[in-house]
Amino acid sequence: MILLRRVYDPEEPGEGYRIFIDRLWPRGLSREKATWDEWMKDVSPSNELRKWFGHDPSKWEEFRRRYKKELAGRSGQLEKLRQLEARQGTITLLYSSREERYNNAVALKEFLTQKDG
Repeated sequence: MILLRRVYDPEEPGEGYRIFIDRLWPRGLSREKATWDEWMKDVSPSNELRKWFGHDPSKWEEFRRRYKKELAGRSGQLEKLRQLEARQGTITLLYSSREERYNNAVALKEFLTQKDG
C-alpha cells in the first residue's frame, strides 16, 4: 500500500516506511524535526518541470505526462520504491506542497500503481 502525506503533518501509526520525495528541503522544517526514513530526491520532477508546473491545475494533465516521461528514465529508483513497498507492506510518500490533489506525490503514486508503469 502507498500512502500520501504532507511532510509537515505529524507521523501516524501505520505509515510504514516514510520517504520524502521532493527535490528541495521543506521550507520551515528543521533537520531535527524531519521524521522520514529516507529522502529520495531522484524521483522528484526536474527543476524545470517543477517550476513550469507550479501546481497549476490547468497544467496537471501535461505535468503528469511529462513527469511520467522523466520517471521512465529512473527505473532503478522506481524499482527501489516497489521493493520497499513489497518488504514493508506500506510506504508513505511525503511531499511539502500545500496542494493536495495536484502534486508530484499524487502523480508518482499513480505511476507506481499502474500495471504497465
